Amino acid sequence: MSESSGAQDPSTLVLRISIPAGAEYQVILKELAAKVAAYLGDTDPDGRAAADALDEVTRVIKSGGPGRAGNDGSGHGANNPNTDEDIIFEFRQTEDALLIRARGAGRSADARRPLSS
Repeated sequence: MSESSGAQDPSTLVLRISIPAGAEYQVILKELAAKVAAYLGDTDPDGRAAADALDEVTRVIKSGGPGRAGNDGSGHGANNPNTDEDIIFEFRQTEDALLIRARGAGRSADARRPLSS
């Protein structure tokens, strides 16, 4: 589902998708990340850099590795993440980059992919 915030330029892309954490869904997400990056002007011809960025934020969520703890203050996910939960991915266009954010198991992680200007 895409959504546009009233505070941003209406042409700014925001795309949010929630999927199960299973590995079989990662193939779909990598293709989506590559297509979104290409649509926004990423110069990487095969979308590999966007897919790598997606892999990194997913790894942080699933492993409980470096990232930010949840806003509830519980620290849930810091040592024992629930990898069965859905992960919410957000693809957001900024002025000069594609921001890929993942949230799940009480954690969040961000990656940026520079876009051509």
